[in-house]
Amino acid sequence: MRLAWRELRRTPRRFLPTTAALALLVILLLVLGGLLDGLYNGSTGALRAQESDLVVYSKPSRDSIIRSRIDEATRDTIAGVDGVADTYGMGIALVGARVPGEDELADVAVIGYEGAVDGVPAPPGPGEAWADSSLEADGVEEGDRLLLGPERVPVTVRGFVDDTSYLQQGGLWVEPETWRQVLNRSRPGSAVEDGTFQVVWVDAADGADVDEVGRRIDDATGTTSTLTRGDAILALPGIDAQNTTFTQIIFVTFVVAGLVVALFFALLTLERTGLFAVLKAVGASSWQLIAGLALQALVVSAAAFVIGGLLTLLLSLGIPDSVPLDLTVSRAVFVAVGVLVMAVIGGAISLRRIVRIDPASVVGAGV
Repeated sequence: MRLAWRELRRTPRRFLPTTAALALLVILLLVLGGLLDGLYNGSTGALRAQESDLVVYSKPSRDSIIRSRIDEATRDTIAGVDGVADTYGMGIALVGARVPGEDELADVAVIGYEGAVDGVPAPPGPGEAWADSSLEADGVEEGDRLLLGPERVPVTVRGFVDDTSYLQQGGLWVEPETWRQVLNRSRPGSAVEDGTFQVVWVDAADGADVDEVGRRIDDATGTTSTLTRGDAILALPGIDAQNTTFTQIIFVTFVVAGLVVALFFALLTLERTGLFAVLKAVGASSWQLIAGLALQALVVSAAAFVIGGLLTLLLSLGIPDSVPLDLTVSRAVFVAVGVLVMAVIGGAISLRRIVRIDPASVVGAGV
């Protein structure tokens, strides 16, 4: 172990190519993970903020909030199902917003809600909204009077909330009648009547089986499709395919990182075969040599992560706000652990070669 550490200190240039290659892979992993998190969070915030257990869609909507319609009679039926403790209507209108002092329209999701949303206060008064903090990048400020949709429906920003966007559009949380006004005037073909919502969120009673409550709701109405909050998130357009694609790319990149370490230390082991033979001849065990190799792999990977992490932070400073890059501590920890694990696995590929080194044959050959 001490010999391996001394080699790192005295001949760091030997390890620079591998460190540089791993640092580039770390940058790629962090950027890919940041994009995945940014796309996911920016698309699902409005649903993740819900405190309810289930969400009820109309069956013809195929689990699309925008296409769904739940009228008052259907909601009354839902509320009367055994195991249902409470219900909350919700609707979303995707429109453009004119921001004071800005030339470009801001894309917003006007969300009409009745309550039970984590991090969002009770519905504001008519013509007012809680704005998602992502809209600050579009110039929105507290007290601004936004004009929504082609009919320029006025809504005043009362304050900001965090992580509540929907499909990459900043959320504007309003009371139901304000949402209906925006939707009906902006999308006459999708207009809804008083008392009608697009979906209904359901709180299950204490001790009730959530899945069973969902089945009872659909059986009772005959016209609805009920999902858990997690399933509703995955039902959003592109979310499942997006997560699968990015996850596969990230997994392949981890494998490449392991192969880089494996190739480097395989060549290094081959180059130092004579040295290892001498060390074995003077009493060093194979496991001591392997431990030294693992130490070097971990140190090289840790240095690569630090360098790659710092470069990623610098890179993020120049990325426009329109790019949904979300660099988080949890993602950084995931990448760090993954790179270290793959480094150990890659270094372990040289294990068999080290164990099979015969000090007598190598030293006898004149090494």
